[in-house]
Amino acid sequence: MIGRLAIIGVGLIGGSLSLALKKAGMVKEVIGYSRTEQIHQQAVNLGVIDKSAASIAEAVRDADIIFIAVPIASMSSILVEIAESVRDGTIITDGCSVKVHVVTAAKHALGNNFSRFIPGHPIAGTEHSGTKAAYASLYQNHRVILTPVKQTNSRALSIVRSMWQATGAEVSDMEAEYHDIVLAATSHLPHVLAFNLVGMLAECDNCDDILQYAAGGFRDFSRIVSSDAVMWRDICLSNKDAILGLLRQYHQDLRKIEEAIKEEDGDFLIDVFGRAKQARDVRFNGNIN
Repeated sequence: MIGRLAIIGVGLIGGSLSLALKKAGMVKEVIGYSRTEQIHQQAVNLGVIDKSAASIAEAVRDADIIFIAVPIASMSSILVEIAESVRDGTIITDGCSVKVHVVTAAKHALGNNFSRFIPGHPIAGTEHSGTKAAYASLYQNHRVILTPVKQTNSRALSIVRSMWQATGAEVSDMEAEYHDIVLAATSHLPHVLAFNLVGMLAECDNCDDILQYAAGGFRDFSRIVSSDAVMWRDICLSNKDAILGLLRQYHQDLRKIEEAIKEEDGDFLIDVFGRAKQARDVRFNGNIN
């Protein structure tokens, strides 16, 4: 049972964690902080948090666990503010989708408290954002990756793992560097491709006709383009090496497909498409969390 949970950034990710823990009876009190007073009031009115704090210092002062759910570009400054007010023994964790950047920022900001910082990434979300989008079952049957380092306090790690398990999530550990490579391939690159494709089609003279007749496959693929543009800019810049490496590989393979279409090399296309289908069918069995 968590006595007091402080959430810095009461949007979809932070708000859903609060609602999930409340539903599971795993937290006594949730204190929320946001830069916007309107969000404070909205979060209280919706029952996402119990109290709102006027500052980060007030939010974290007596917290047992602090969960940071802010854009990655804000993490360094938020961690510095937390370090100035956090009490000894408080566990700090986060939900950012790029881990090396966050671990480095935490190491510089938290000093002796760094051992109780548990880097984390819940692999769950929707194309919607904000407090109103939060819901208790967001993490049910989804993965949460924790990326502890050698200095990480084992008891703090265990507590954060139990917190996420209480939401219904499947929790695993991974090295931060490897996490960023994996997420670049499975999340960051697909978002870049989707943003580019929809942006390209939106510039066409017959854009309305193209989008009007878009089938379900296009809608499924392009849904993620409704995600927050600023957040994805920050993710791309924070994980640029892994994303750029994958983009170079993607360009090379795409040029091969382009050449095969040009030369009417159907055998090559069948081979590429068939291997891709088999890989997805075998590994995912029609279900990706």
